[in-house]
Amino acid sequence: MSLQAYLTLAAAVFCIGLFGVMTRRNTIGILLGIELMLNAVNINLVAFARFGGDVTGLIFTVFTICITVSEAALGLAIVILLFRVRRTVTADHLDLLRG
Repeated sequence: MSLQAYLTLAAAVFCIGLFGVMTRRNTIGILLGIELMLNAVNINLVAFARFGGDVTGLIFTVFTICITVSEAALGLAIVILLFRVRRTVTADHLDLLRG
């Protein structure tokens, strides 16, 4: 596959994730959209590393995956806590931090 195919795939995955973030009202759906957007970035990093012949993109991708996993775990923990307090995970009803 060519570099353009990888970039097109990454752009499509990013757009799907952005659509999910913009249209979902459920916080878990929003987190999944953010994960898709970060995976699109990882696809770009790996594609440029492969076609550029540089290992830096691969190392940065592994680092990004570690950060993404911790972000997903922390986000899910926050969603579970909010569900226990508010009995809803709809983003419109979560105004807990407003003064």
